[in-house]
Amino acid sequence: MADWQFTKGLHDLGNGAYAYLQPDGSWGWSNAGLVVDGDQSLLVDTLFDQPLTRQMLDVMADANGAAKGIDTVVNTHANADHTFGNGLVKDAEIIASEASASEWDGFPPEALAEMMRNTDQMGDVGAFFAERFSAFDFENCELVGPSRTFSGRLDVKVGDKSIELIEVGPAHTLGDILIHVPDNKVLYTGDILFIGGTPIIWAGPVGNWIEACELIMDLDVDVIVPGHGPIADKADVRRMQEYLKYIDTETRKRYDAGLSMEDAIGDIALGDYSSWGEAERIAVNVSTLYREYAGDTSERDIMSLFAMMAKIAH
Repeated sequence: MADWQFTKGLHDLGNGAYAYLQPDGSWGWSNAGLVVDGDQSLLVDTLFDQPLTRQMLDVMADANGAAKGIDTVVNTHANADHTFGNGLVKDAEIIASEASASEWDGFPPEALAEMMRNTDQMGDVGAFFAERFSAFDFENCELVGPSRTFSGRLDVKVGDKSIELIEVGPAHTLGDILIHVPDNKVLYTGDILFIGGTPIIWAGPVGNWIEACELIMDLDVDVIVPGHGPIADKADVRRMQEYLKYIDTETRKRYDAGLSMEDAIGDIALGDYSSWGEAERIAVNVSTLYREYAGDTSERDIMSLFAMMAKIAH
């Protein structure tokens, strides 16, 4: 694999494929992608707010060989840091999985903007939000969902180039998809892959995510653009899969031993993964796994999950 630099901006992957990277890849600093062929273009994800997305679109429009407008947008999943910029490309066809569409308005920008205005009244959770999200502008975001949905698999064209959309969720969220560009041997993973940061299992089951990693490793791809972090290869995917297996095994031991979820969170040593960022996400991961083992499908209290992460972070 080429020695890609983890620097902000557009990276030319060759033959009309691009990655847009945002260091340092932590909370909110997501990646995106662009595929161009002839006068047609496909954008993989928008960013966490409109200013960042506008900057990205301007850079893409100025890129050598890149199309001036965006014809198609594919959102890899419904999380805000991959969708809140959709208002700037709402004239394009916006594609997502049907499962993703079902959770699109779960945490609208108005709610996040309101929280950010009141972080000083929210204790540890407010401090956590202020530290992680103060760099983003949620005041003028427009919630724009998909105009086309699918389940399973969808093949689309960008000019003469074939693009494969492969649903692998529920895993990170309810409806994660991969974007495979066979002609380029390029794969855009969304948040099925984090590099240098701890993955967060909002939905599960974890087995689906482990299988998604296996699918990626079976694909004929040379360049893998993760949802967060630097451009990756299959060794990085294997490492991510190993983490998921580890956290599943360690959590299951404690669940079977009768430990409370809170005690399990505090008892699991991160070991080889302690150097990864966002270690506080173990709280969500253990919580999701406990729910999976118990067959609990009740609605989750997202703020309580952030409270657990804030406690670990501070």
